[in-house]
Amino acid sequence: MDTRHKKRTEIVQNLFAYTFQPLSSNLPFSSNTTKKIVDNIKKIDLVISSLALKFPIDKIAKIDLSILRLAIFELSIEPHEPKKVIINEAVELAKELGGEKSYSFINGVLGKLIKHEA
Repeated sequence: MDTRHKKRTEIVQNLFAYTFQPLSSNLPFSSNTTKKIVDNIKKIDLVISSLALKFPIDKIAKIDLSILRLAIFELSIEPHEPKKVIINEAVELAKELGGEKSYSFINGVLGKLIKHEA
């Protein structure tokens, strides 16, 4: 497995755990990126809410939400890689970790983000 993919998987797992205990500051984050995402979570969630109008944050599957939070962070807050790479990685994570239609939902939300930025 690619080390970047492995790192992203770990970050998504940390964010998934965070969704169950958001007020706990004692969660051990294995990466600085996870902490940065949590520090920007309100801003990221506003972006998600504006893109997925039919799906309130509390109705989005927690794993899908975690993947979206990572991808939007990488696309909008700390863009270090090409947008296509980030979206492709998010879709792959959704196929691995999410539900049957997760990859389609995530691809649609991120596609909207790219259109809005263009």
